[in-house]
Amino acid sequence: MADFPGRDAAPSMADVARHAGVALGTVSNVINNPAKVAEGTRLRVLDSIAALGFVRNNLARSLAAGSANTLGFVIVDIGNSLFVDIARGAQKAAGERDMKLLLANSDVDLDSQNEYLDLFDEARVSGILLAPLDAPLDGAAKVRSHGRAVVLVNWPGEPGESCGVVVDEELGGYLATRHLLDSGRSRLLFAGGPLTLHAVEQRYAGARRAVDESGGAATLELLETDRLTVPAGLRVGHEIAGRSVDDRPDGIFASADALASGCVQALIYGGINVPADIAVIGYDNNHFAADSVVPISTVGQPGIEMGRIAAELLLEETDPSQPHSHRTVVTEPSLIVRASTKPAG
Repeated sequence: MADFPGRDAAPSMADVARHAGVALGTVSNVINNPAKVAEGTRLRVLDSIAALGFVRNNLARSLAAGSANTLGFVIVDIGNSLFVDIARGAQKAAGERDMKLLLANSDVDLDSQNEYLDLFDEARVSGILLAPLDAPLDGAAKVRSHGRAVVLVNWPGEPGESCGVVVDEELGGYLATRHLLDSGRSRLLFAGGPLTLHAVEQRYAGARRAVDESGGAATLELLETDRLTVPAGLRVGHEIAGRSVDDRPDGIFASADALASGCVQALIYGGINVPADIAVIGYDNNHFAADSVVPISTVGQPGIEMGRIAAELLLEETDPSQPHSHRTVVTEPSLIVRASTKPAG
């Protein structure tokens, strides 16, 4: 009796051929070109595949061919629902072209980001989407030097080198601050940081523009934070609650929803009514913002659209039959009004 793999050994095509009593090429045809195989033989091979639990190695096939019908996507933080939405948009666009999307989470770690880029490069995926950390893109440059296309998401493309898809962050900051002003607030505070983060800096610039347009009718205080997290927001809220009434802002623009959530919690704990005493608006439209103890107004980013556009740019770049030029696509944010910024008065 022929020897076949045990429970701990992965069966090969050769094992299937021996089990079915056919040539190795016949097994290959059953898998890849079934129309070439007689029905009885095809069914016998399929029975052997089922009996042995054979699973073909698509990775090996892609390595041999030099490419795959797969895209890789490295995202910076899967806990941020914006990036989940971006992944959904990319997956839908890829699926429409019969492509699969493999997702990796760098978890805000540069080493992990570069390791996943290397992994996708070694797997010879057709191309890579990258929602990067706010850090040097050496890992992406390395992958591109191997001929692998990389499209950046939530980050601008590098001129002449790569495509990118971004949101107009400055406009988002403007919309948030303009809403506070239109709601009757005039003593505003921008909370966020560090300001070395490109997105935070741009959101602050938008806030500054809106206040400047008020012609002196409003002021804007900057309170820089070390992170865009709930604990950082709690610290902001506690600091403001500890001030005298006259020194408190009447409107807060927190540059991330997590920051806004912590801020709202601390303000309420400190006996401050949100929004009657202080209105608070966040940014990103994370899914938990609507479920806060006081539903938080926010600026939403079109994540699904961003993912779709990014995947389409990548598919265009990797298709030799299509003309392609590297470019950055700018999408627009939108204001989402909830209870945390109910007009004063």
